[in-house]
Amino acid sequence: MSGDSKWTWSQQGAKLLRIVSHLGQRYLAGSLPNRCLLCHQSLNAKEAGFCQVCLQTGLYHSPICLGCGKSMSLELEYCGECQRHQPRKVIAPCSYHQGFGPWIAAIKYQGQLAALPILCQALVARIGQLEQQEFITLPQAIVPVPLHPNRLRQRGFNQAWLIAHELSKQLSLPLACDGLIRRQDTRPQAGLNGTQRRRNLQDAFELNADFAYQRIALVDDVVTTGTTVAEIARLFEARHIQVQIWCLARAEAPGLLDDVN
Repeated sequence: MSGDSKWTWSQQGAKLLRIVSHLGQRYLAGSLPNRCLLCHQSLNAKEAGFCQVCLQTGLYHSPICLGCGKSMSLELEYCGECQRHQPRKVIAPCSYHQGFGPWIAAIKYQGQLAALPILCQALVARIGQLEQQEFITLPQAIVPVPLHPNRLRQRGFNQAWLIAHELSKQLSLPLACDGLIRRQDTRPQAGLNGTQRRRNLQDAFELNADFAYQRIALVDDVVTTGTTVAEIARLFEARHIQVQIWCLARAEAPGLLDDVN
């Protein structure tokens, strides 16, 4: 058998294993008691992922600056510091550091999707709240942060696409996946400092010339330093396309969520 044939069979075998594993996980999940991922209390038939007590405990409890993620005492778009330059708005229902972080990481690194639907529901509720307050306007389309084809083959899925697809269904907004592509198979951002992150992503993405929308939400699982979404947002903004950032959680800088006096 030629080397190319062996490689083809290897790819097909790996794909088959992923399918069998996914089906097995779904069967196992369906046969187990429906319990909260955090407190392990039984959930009713309409609940999944987290019970309402744990969900509400993990969500933001005070107004949050849409720029830096700082806790505020008043419902405003930006804190005093961010008012000066009004950065891109990052919309998230919770902090990565306050309970849900391990389950969001499990979506990306382990393919465990139990928490995804309910966290998407929490994000949709947050979006609705901000829209009602006239802090944001709903976008025309939802754009997931893309993976390079090599990374997509290795992982088997793009967590940003899964989140964006769920949000698209819940909000009845189109999912725009074809206009933005990842040209370079960059190193993982985890473990890199700010300068290394920016250098790592330089020219990593490309936006098609015929992208049709003028107002979009860019979706990722978590926003940490914001380097990835900023690199992508600049491509859209260069064409005068308005960008919001939507994510399941925000990993803000230390101290920003300290109690507001």
